[in-house]
Amino acid sequence: MNHPTAAAPLLQVDGISVRFGGIVALDEVSFDVHRGEVRGLIGPNGAGKSTLFNCLSRLYQCDSGAIRFDGQVLSDLPRLRIAGIGVGRTFQNLALFRSMTVRDNVLVGTHAHHHSGFLQDAFRFPGAARAERAARARADEAIELLGLQSMADRIVADLPFGTQKRVELARALACQPTLLLLDEPACGLNHEELKGLGELILDIRDRLKLTVLLVEHHMGLVMGVCDRIVALNFGKKIADGTPAEVRNHPEVIRAYLGDEEGAAA
Repeated sequence: MNHPTAAAPLLQVDGISVRFGGIVALDEVSFDVHRGEVRGLIGPNGAGKSTLFNCLSRLYQCDSGAIRFDGQVLSDLPRLRIAGIGVGRTFQNLALFRSMTVRDNVLVGTHAHHHSGFLQDAFRFPGAARAERAARARADEAIELLGLQSMADRIVADLPFGTQKRVELARALACQPTLLLLDEPACGLNHEELKGLGELILDIRDRLKLTVLLVEHHMGLVMGVCDRIVALNFGKKIADGTPAEVRNHPEVIRAYLGDEEGAAA
């Protein structure tokens, strides 16, 4: 596992709260994510994990508190700039263009760094051509990293579910993120696919010098790859520490198993 330094955190979640009508989805949640670490975010269904991810992506607005990424307050930025500043994301439910090829889906991820204007694109000026070549190079690198070369020109809808998950991950990597948000990457994978996922996450982190925030229900995966873990329940933070500290925390045991006696049985 990685051992982050004491430098300023890449991501700081500072007392954020989110309410939907009378329902409190997040209640003054705070934690940080250091550069180069794999940080886990766990909790039972309804704990607030997806709400937090949607706040990080700027799909939801916090009612109070602040989220800072590399010193920038995310709420100060337009939603469309989140990928451009270095935040990449996969989704619990696949968000692919099913009628498009693998390569074209991955190319979508390069859009955050496409800065040529409408006229340049329309008239195929040299700047637009250079940007397109650079985008294709980034897409091809992500496709190769995820082992998708042999199916790059196939339609996504024709591929197995586990392969589609890799396509979505390749698309997230194509935007060259500094922080990669993985939303339940093990969901729907079979035993063989799950086996290599932990190694893949660590390999991507090390090879691309990424920081990873992982939401996952599969505890074997979380405990195996994460440097630190934060646990939520009913919108509140109940534990924060190393995998061993969080796994043995009474509140975490109670949240998952109902009581400590049940955990010991």
